[in-house]
Amino acid sequence: MRFGQLIGLFAVIISVYILWQIRQILLVVFAAVVLATVLNELVQFLQRFRIKRGFAIAISIILLLVIVIGFFALVVPNIINQLQELTSLIPTVSERIRLWNEWLQNKIPAQWVEEVRGLTYLTQGLQTWLNQLLNNFFALISSSLTVVLTFLFFLVLTIMLLTNPPPYRRGFIMLFPAFYRRRVDEILSECQTSLKGWIKGTLLTMLLIGFLSYIGLLILRVRLPLINAILAGLLEFIPNVGPTLSVIPPLLLALLDTPWKAVLVVVLYFIIQQIESLIVVPLIMENQVSLLPAVTLVAVVIFGSFFGLLGVFLAIPLVIVLQIWIKEVLIKDILNQWQGDTKKYYEQEKPTAIAHHKSNSSVEK
Repeated sequence: MRFGQLIGLFAVIISVYILWQIRQILLVVFAAVVLATVLNELVQFLQRFRIKRGFAIAISIILLLVIVIGFFALVVPNIINQLQELTSLIPTVSERIRLWNEWLQNKIPAQWVEEVRGLTYLTQGLQTWLNQLLNNFFALISSSLTVVLTFLFFLVLTIMLLTNPPPYRRGFIMLFPAFYRRRVDEILSECQTSLKGWIKGTLLTMLLIGFLSYIGLLILRVRLPLINAILAGLLEFIPNVGPTLSVIPPLLLALLDTPWKAVLVVVLYFIIQQIESLIVVPLIMENQVSLLPAVTLVAVVIFGSFFGLLGVFLAIPLVIVLQIWIKEVLIKDILNQWQGDTKKYYEQEKPTAIAHHKSNSSVEK
């Protein structure tokens, strides 16, 4: 290896190491790009009414701030109150599950007791696990200064990208060779279109799932309906895994009353998911980039392992962008260009294959 190649390899290794160290910041930057892309759609919509771009941006930012401030002012206090109530209910939930476990062991045949004895260990560890989960949540709340600073950085960066997006786009395109810049601009436009369709459909789905969950939990008179509905809406952002996790808290709370109520909670969430799969997704997500369920599940697990909670929530937009770049660059611009060489190869190999076939035929005769 030449000295120049060695220096280049060393520079690549250092660059990858630096990018890995700032991966959380890069995720925040990516989230800001996604939000700026969505808000730019609102700005362009307002400009159709002959509103200047500066005023349209101000209206969009004010609307965003009103939504955020309204959420923290109206919803967060109720969430905190219901979290405190949930904390006080943890011992009761654990005791109720323990009693149901003992009743189940008395009713089932003796030869099955050993097979379900794991329920006892699950019950014994449930309260510890829930306490640790809430302690981690309150630890996150206690480190709210870091969360606030990160959110302010995210908000300011979004406003900067929204105010004048063309220079940032041109700067990114300039990183590529001159002959490929027009192609990169086309790929970025496709990413922009796909992200806008996905985020609008996802937000509508989250609102609908949260609303249906809240109404259903109110009808069933399950405790803490607000926090459970908000949790169901937020976890809808995580495909496959999120809807499954969202049923656990209301299921445990329903066990405090009667077993049939817990069964009704499962039925409620199953019906809501069927409505989403059969009605909402075909209507809202028809322009979304098609992602295989196994791909989305693997993406959530991988990005969650590498980047934590933020990686879980940004897994799908990251996969959408990566899928477009892989399809356009790797498949269309690289792999598909090898077809010409393949034809030449088969043309060169064709006489050899014919001669080989004739020799085999003569041997058989």
